[in-house]
Amino acid sequence: MSVRRRRLGVTALAVLAPVLMWLVADPLLGHRLRIEDGERSLDIHAVPVGVVALLASLSGWGLLASLERFGVRRARAIWIGAAGAVLVVSLLPFIGDGMDSGTRSPSL
Repeated sequence: MSVRRRRLGVTALAVLAPVLMWLVADPLLGHRLRIEDGERSLDIHAVPVGVVALLASLSGWGLLASLERFGVRRARAIWIGAAGAVLVVSLLPFIGDGMDSGTRSPSL
């Protein structure tokens, strides 16, 4: 299997996983995913979840391809570090005041 085909499959899984999580949390379990900012409330739907996941995974693929193309010795290690940093930053909203308690810790 070629590197491009394998990375395309991983990109597809990276988009599918959060969309499936949204499907379980929102329609199946009934936990409306939303972000509240004072008086305003923004419901999170499947399409934005998929688009953000697609953009993030394509950006990661592009970063890894660029590092490899320019011959960076530790391209994969640098990419893993960058991916870990992005993951940590993506979880920061969960500790902020923007999400209601139902979105932060849904009761099952």
